[in-house]
Amino acid sequence: MKWLEFANKTMLRKLVVFTLVMFAFGFALVPIYQKICEITGVNELLRPDQVKNTQVDASRTIKVEFDANLRGDSMWTFKPEVTVLNLHPGELATVVYEITNTASRDIVGQAIPSYMPMLAAEHFKKLECFCFAKQTFAANETRKMPVVFLIDPALPPDVNTVTLSYTFFEMPGGAPAASRAPAGKLEAAQPVVEPS
Repeated sequence: MKWLEFANKTMLRKLVVFTLVMFAFGFALVPIYQKICEITGVNELLRPDQVKNTQVDASRTIKVEFDANLRGDSMWTFKPEVTVLNLHPGELATVVYEITNTASRDIVGQAIPSYMPMLAAEHFKKLECFCFAKQTFAANETRKMPVVFLIDPALPPDVNTVTLSYTFFEMPGGAPAASRAPAGKLEAAQPVVEPS
């Protein structure tokens, strides 16, 4: 019986030592991994201060102007939160437009974009835009809606200013209630890229 008790204590000691060694090895892996990355150069690829978007043309700056127009009766207020941004071609940007239905009834509307100069249309890449679908606004509802875009670096070098202008107008007929977004919140839109 003493032999079995001795064997159990020996096994317990071995298991405790093994557990402590494995625990220490787990802690030692971090500095070992860092040293391996430093020697092989993998760390240089992972440093955030060295990660660049190679699609951005930092040698140029484009002035992007934002405009908002209304068509039909003035049942809306419609404006961009900023009217001008200076961007490098290829740089991702977001601009928010604020739209208010000032009528005492629900209205379905849609925004149609236009660009100046006209050739900028093929170089203005929108990833998210409220103009892709009809919008249903409750009476007196205000909504902030984003436009996520970039200017294609292939924009001709003589173009230094691009204007994005939206005309918002009432659509005949209605839209399903599911297309309504909560008042004052950014609308969740699926990222879409317009064809160039």
